[in-house]
Amino acid sequence: MSVLFDPNVAYALLIVGLIVAILALFAPGTGVLEIGALFMLFLAGYGIVNQPINGWALVVLIVGVFPFLLALRKSRQYIFLAVALLALVVGSVFLTRNSSGGPAVNPLLAIVGSVLSTVFLWFVGRRIIEASGRPVTHDLDRLVGMVGEAHTNLNPDGSVYVGSEEWSAHSDIFVPKDSRVRVLKRDGLLLTVEPLTPALPAKEG
Repeated sequence: MSVLFDPNVAYALLIVGLIVAILALFAPGTGVLEIGALFMLFLAGYGIVNQPINGWALVVLIVGVFPFLLALRKSRQYIFLAVALLALVVGSVFLTRNSSGGPAVNPLLAIVGSVLSTVFLWFVGRRIIEASGRPVTHDLDRLVGMVGEAHTNLNPDGSVYVGSEEWSAHSDIFVPKDSRVRVLKRDGLLLTVEPLTPALPAKEG
């Protein structure tokens, strides 16, 4: 466990823990992210509390999360993002101090870690928010009236390709493979279709 007393290791665990914790806020679910975040933050805290820390820097580091969250949802997002990044860099650099009173965390590590984590969370957060704001596209009733193509002969049952997916289908009129069809109704995952071409007599067998 002595490796945890290295301020750079403790800092790395803290940053990763904060990233996972924020991801857990964006995408709550199984609890795996929450448990992972708590575990890494516990290890980071174990290493940090055994070192001289600057309390104000820890506060700045934590408070910097809030302008980042605002950046994801406000129109003037880049102002909040800049404030969050500045808080993360300053809080990271001065989080712990060495015997002479200077920063114990390697400044280059702190800056690179802060920038990379901010950029990563920015893109992931934006994608999650954009996805959550999209309308539901899995309304199966939208298939009614759509035109597709028969993947097999429908005599009377077979399969069709409609709405970029393959479906089981039924037709009261024989439909040869590769013919164009229109969806009349949906019963669960079974589509009732009709041919767009002139009707053909049903084949025997």
